[in-house]
Amino acid sequence: MPTILYVMGWRFFFYSNERNEPIHIHGRKGDKECKYWLARKHFDIRQAFCFNMNDKDKRQVKKIIFEYFEFIEEKWAEFLKAREG
Repeated sequence: MPTILYVMGWRFFFYSNERNEPIHIHGRKGDKECKYWLARKHFDIRQAFCFNMNDKDKRQVKKIIFEYFEFIEEKWAEFLKAREG
């Protein structure tokens, strides 16, 4: 589970065993957890799931993901490249 970012108590990471999935990011803060799909073409995100998160948490995570969108894309590419060897 490579962690790529810590922001406002949120840890953002990839799971190394999720092969063949499009670009996405997981977030965790305490007992709160989420997963968001990134749509590169449209610079958009879509919630895949969330657990123990209220609307404020969801807004905060979305804001962070949008702020670091390109960084997440870069880390995703590095992650895939390293995984392929």
